[in-house]
Amino acid sequence: MSRIYHDADADLGALRDRTLAVVGYGNQGRSQALNLRDSGLNVIVGNIVDASLESARADDFEALPIADACARADVVLLLVPDEVMPEVYQKEVAPQLRPDSVLDFASGYNIAFGLITPPDFIDVVLVAPRMIGPGVRDTYVSGEGFPSFVGVHQDASGKAGERMLALAKGIGSTRAGCIEMSMHDEASLDLFTEQGFGPAFGNVMMAAVDTLVEAGYPPEAVLLELFLSGELAYTFQKIREVGMLAQMDFHSHTSQYGSMTRGARFVELVPDLKEKMKETLEEIRSGRFSQEWSTDHDEKLKLLERLKEVRAKIPFADYERRARAAFRIGSRDEDS
Repeated sequence: MSRIYHDADADLGALRDRTLAVVGYGNQGRSQALNLRDSGLNVIVGNIVDASLESARADDFEALPIADACARADVVLLLVPDEVMPEVYQKEVAPQLRPDSVLDFASGYNIAFGLITPPDFIDVVLVAPRMIGPGVRDTYVSGEGFPSFVGVHQDASGKAGERMLALAKGIGSTRAGCIEMSMHDEASLDLFTEQGFGPAFGNVMMAAVDTLVEAGYPPEAVLLELFLSGELAYTFQKIREVGMLAQMDFHSHTSQYGSMTRGARFVELVPDLKEKMKETLEEIRSGRFSQEWSTDHDEKLKLLERLKEVRAKIPFADYERRARAAFRIGSRDEDS
């Protein structure tokens, strides 16, 4: 069983006399920086000269160019996007690292797939929130906290574990619990959720929409019933709180009986679905996806935009635009 850490397992004292540089002041970086400061730690910010740098200064942080911040820091939290991280690391971060430095990642991607190789004289740790940036801040302020994947990739000092846990506690994650995880496992789970689970779920939803619209039901009503009402999101929240089976008690007996009896019809689809999922997971774990994404990256970005353009023209996208406008969900400027 994986080890799980809570507040009692972590001591902020491991970082009290250290300077922490948060590199990248986006959604995740801002939230982590604010939380660490509110936990009593010494935090500075490193960022390129743009609106985010000014935002950090407006939040009363000492905000510097990335290399300057890293030169001042004992602990570097590298919180820039995965695709630009190798270049930022090589040009701005690596030259400033020194013995006893700590390099923290919120994603295992670049370490796991060999895109960044830190020197052997530093500690390398993982503190990967399972929460979007604004939620990292909101749940810290509320006192609830949020879970994270954490791990020690390299322990040069002999103290990497306690420093990693201090970072996790400082951002508020040990309140909810942190599960020990390698960089490769964290990256693989994250990518599989995006590539193996999300697309499967999305295609099931679109198949349901097509089935109902083809049967003559109004698209607006179909989308409202399936997800736009917020009932599905609420159901998932209850699954999180009490479990998949227990949450059924929040629904009518008619709902429970129909779900349990008719659900068996779809079991025969599971073997084929699992084969596709296994194929996707193997592409991730072997590094083939990482290599694909890193090769001719500009061309991949162009392909991504073309795929979005195609997706924007399918019937589902039109149904969604119409339904959101009709129920005034999202932009208030849309015609109803």
